[in-house]
Amino acid sequence: MTPIRTETEDEGKLYRPISEVAEVVGVKPHVLRYWETQFSMLRPKKNRAGNRMYKPDEIKLLLRIKELLYARRFTIAGAKRTLLAERKDTAPQVELSFNDADRKLVVHEVKTELLRIAGKLRATARA
Repeated sequence: MTPIRTETEDEGKLYRPISEVAEVVGVKPHVLRYWETQFSMLRPKKNRAGNRMYKPDEIKLLLRIKELLYARRFTIAGAKRTLLAERKDTAPQVELSFNDADRKLVVHEVKTELLRIAGKLRATARA
């Protein structure tokens, strides 16, 4: 039987592994690793095992990069220029995009927790 996790364990998760981040962003992990080579502002920490661990701000940046490249069809060079310009500019326009990223992260966390609870319920029903 698996130990019961408390709700607070996942709530304030500071770092997330690349597999989880790839799922949230909606791209494969190799794409995230590639973007890391192209966007200097994207530098996830690595744990002792050498695995990339992403902070919430980095996840927001990844969602913004995906928006620029996939939705707005920017080239990588164009996306870099845009992100650098946005960093210099403190206009609230960029903040709107990050609010959407926050919402997407919360939805992912809720979905993960619901799947965990459903698994527990199925296991209990079988027993």
